[in-house]
Amino acid sequence: MSKSELTLTPVETVACCSPLVREPLSADRADRVVPLLKALADPVRLRLVSIVAASEGGEACVCDLNDAFDLSQPTISHHLKVLHEAGLLDRTKRGVWVYYAVRRDVLADVATLIGGSA
Repeated sequence: MSKSELTLTPVETVACCSPLVREPLSADRADRVVPLLKALADPVRLRLVSIVAASEGGEACVCDLNDAFDLSQPTISHHLKVLHEAGLLDRTKRGVWVYYAVRRDVLADVATLIGGSA
């Protein structure tokens, strides 16, 4: 094998050579997706979205989210605020507690970008 020849496994070939989407992103769509990706780029926020999405009924109380991390309550609240402001989470107040729910329509933009269907 020459030095210029590269052999890829089938998985590497798909990962390397398949486009993420069927056509290039429009400027408008890229503008909508970038804030979502920025919000999800933090491991704590990515886990928070995952926990909320996997919760029964698709929503979780902030009191349950605090227990899932070894972080202070204000830190968790900050991350939830970032996710809410990016449009990834809806929130509703019930008494003294706040409940968060994933906005699945918004997550569809991210899924489409990485190869899911819209």
